[in-house]
Amino acid sequence: MTIDARIAELGITLPEPAKAVANYVPFVQTGSLVHISGQLSNDASGGVKGTVGADVTPEQANAAARLCGINLLAQIKTACDGDLSRVVRVVKLGGFVQAGPDFDAIPAVINGCSDLMVEVFGDAGRHARSAVGVYRLPLGFAVEVDAIVEIR
Repeated sequence: MTIDARIAELGITLPEPAKAVANYVPFVQTGSLVHISGQLSNDASGGVKGTVGADVTPEQANAAARLCGINLLAQIKTACDGDLSRVVRVVKLGGFVQAGPDFDAIPAVINGCSDLMVEVFGDAGRHARSAVGVYRLPLGFAVEVDAIVEIR
């Protein structure tokens, strides 16, 4: 099964990749590694904003991290000139959660993105990872995830 077929089977439609909103680029390729800038928990409906453990539940935050993963896939597809079969390995994810003072289940939130990478790429989706709670994320979004991906 192709990666695109797997994405369709999961019921996912990839959005247009987000454009940079400041002085950076959406991704940079150096050698076979592509560094994808942080993708927020946003979509056409506006996405998931707020503070996890305050006005965003852990379940909503996990879904928000999955949404970040979908946005990462859109950027990865662009970096691969539309051919996701060029992905050799998801090397690392960096996950950031806008967390309330008593919320510490940060890894469980970022699993929403990690699980998606494994669902899409199989063993090649297994990766190293950071999962960090932060005071604020851009534009008030609940979750942001960046990635390093090896491509052919």
